[in-house]
Amino acid sequence: MTSDVNINSALQNAQTSASSATQLDSDFNDFLRLLTVQLQNQDPLSPIESTEFTNQLVAFTGVEQQINTNQRLDDLVALSLGNSFSSSLSYVGKDISYIGSEAFYDGETPVEINYSVNGSAIDTTINIFDDRGTLVFSQAVSDDDSVEQFTWDGKGTSGNELPAGTYSVRIDALDNEDAPLETTTVISGHVDGIETQNGVTFLLVGERAVSIANVLKVVEASVADETTETTEETDTTEI
Repeated sequence: MTSDVNINSALQNAQTSASSATQLDSDFNDFLRLLTVQLQNQDPLSPIESTEFTNQLVAFTGVEQQINTNQRLDDLVALSLGNSFSSSLSYVGKDISYIGSEAFYDGETPVEINYSVNGSAIDTTINIFDDRGTLVFSQAVSDDDSVEQFTWDGKGTSGNELPAGTYSVRIDALDNEDAPLETTTVISGHVDGIETQNGVTFLLVGERAVSIANVLKVVEASVADETTETTEETDTTEI
């Protein structure tokens, strides 16, 4: 049986290894003191066999080597987690596309939604729900069985402006027998930061935490072209 490696378990294992090393050191000092007392009080006519002491020394050495190995492994795990967190920083400020059904709408930027239908659909509808599970947008879309793209402008079905927040996307596709077909959605968003949850690094897209394992594409963030109009005034002096 194996356990997941995360920050919490890494810290606990490191603490356990440190405690074990401290305990072993204390036990070994006690052993040496007892050995000294026994040697001082042994019967000269019937000296204590050295075999038992040798076996105990070998046992202590084996335990010490195991603890040292565990400490080295703890160092490697800590280094790996640190590298993973550092490498994730490169996603910050980028636009990503990830497999998922939750999208963050910032109140201005349209959300790109790619979807695919596994099979031939005769009726496909895209439904978007707010964070309370209320259907706020619904529209029939392409019935092709290839990858399709839909851009949601952040408006409700009736054209009303919706507030910024996290919305759930669901693609309902039916075949010619009205049986539901399996669908997959890929959402695009902007990475504002990163965080760790139980040792797993996630990308923050608005209020949404996205696992790096679900990221399919990373691109530089698009910057809107700003046009600045400059009006030059010419002073005319009449002489």
